[in-house]
Amino acid sequence: MKRIVPFMAATLLALVVQAEPLAFGLFGDTPYNQWERDNLPELIAEMDSQGLAFVVHDGDIKSGSSVCSDEVLKDILGVFQKSATPLVYVPGDNEWTDCHRNNNGGYDPAERLGKLREWFFPDDLALGQRPLRLERQSKDPAFASYRENVRWEAGGALFVGMNVPGSDNNFNGTRRSGGPVAEFIERGAANRIWLAQAFALARSKKLAGVLIVIQGNPGFKDLNAGKPNPGYADFLNQLREETLVFAGQVVLVHGDTHHHRIDQPLADPPTQEAVKNFTRMETIGSPFFGWVKGTVDAADPQVFRFSPRLSKTRQDY
Repeated sequence: MKRIVPFMAATLLALVVQAEPLAFGLFGDTPYNQWERDNLPELIAEMDSQGLAFVVHDGDIKSGSSVCSDEVLKDILGVFQKSATPLVYVPGDNEWTDCHRNNNGGYDPAERLGKLREWFFPDDLALGQRPLRLERQSKDPAFASYRENVRWEAGGALFVGMNVPGSDNNFNGTRRSGGPVAEFIERGAANRIWLAQAFALARSKKLAGVLIVIQGNPGFKDLNAGKPNPGYADFLNQLREETLVFAGQVVLVHGDTHHHRIDQPLADPPTQEAVKNFTRMETIGSPFFGWVKGTVDAADPQVFRFSPRLSKTRQDY
């Protein structure tokens, strides 16, 4: 791929279709305990009160040591459906890849993922009370199973949700070691197509930015050191290649490691300097309880801006 040089980037950005700025919410890695579950409706109501265009939960709707029962999953689905704001949900490892653990109930992860797809992604609308139409990868017959991979356009940018969870992205499946399992290989192929299509769409429409939401922390330090986690290597290399030839701003939102941060951890291999048009934003996670307000403005050179909002009713740990 040829890289976008500065004067080309400026020219392309000047052609960006103007769109009205808007605000949205980001949260994840919650609820992990009964207190957080009890206060989840209040957290969502707080976001509802802000006039947001939509909110996104970036996975882990239960703790990694709790049961993955139908009742637990449907309980959170019920809370999400009551959101007055359209709510987009991206699956996390705690609700499918890790469900084989004895303290999770010994479920088959593939069966749990199938239930998430059936219950949380039944049609082309986001969850919640106000409709937001999404484009799902399952629209393509070649990827009919991948209902959780979504995209939508808002504020002059493209928003993308992808199933890339923690626990090494299910690289080893239920094994502790060994090569990649079939599920990882097949989902990886679907994700590569989805990410490539997203950037191609953003370029063709001259959008100002692309914001991608996954659950797992893909490990930028390992990537920059030349030793990427095998569960995330393909994703990160593709993300870097696409970002380097994209004229606009790129943001990766993830959860997983429960450390809220906004930084630029992606390095360009030839120089090891930070890729200037890339930002990572990790959401607030348990034991902290809150959300991050995001804004998108195609006329702003930064395009995306973020501010954390810790809940006033945060538990005293």
